[in-house]
Amino acid sequence: MRVVLDTNVLIAAFLTQGTCHELLEYIIRNHSLIASTFILDELKDRLSSKFHLTREEVHEAVGLIAERAEVVRPAKVNLPVAIDPDDSPVLGTAIAGQCRCLVTGDKELLSLKTVEGVYIISPSSFWRFEDSYGAD
Repeated sequence: MRVVLDTNVLIAAFLTQGTCHELLEYIIRNHSLIASTFILDELKDRLSSKFHLTREEVHEAVGLIAERAEVVRPAKVNLPVAIDPDDSPVLGTAIAGQCRCLVTGDKELLSLKTVEGVYIISPSSFWRFEDSYGAD
């Protein structure tokens, strides 16, 4: 199954040992992780500016995702007016990568449920989603 993890999920995966960390490891082992330069740049920026990780820590985290993910160029997406336009490249990554799902904690994106065949789910609901839709 092809999966995009939103930047907030990737950040949680690197900073905590909870659900998002387990999810990242699981997806890398069992599915195809899809990313874009937008997501990688956003991850780099937030880890350094918001969470004050060292340059080396940021380089290691972003490098791990860049190595393990298939990097695609986001498709253009027309989002409803109520959705933050900054979320468009993340959803566009999932569409361009022909993903089954986008995993995010963003409530606005989650409210969409599905866009152009991509299911938008929370990290905690991934396991149920996988059971229902299975691997490719």
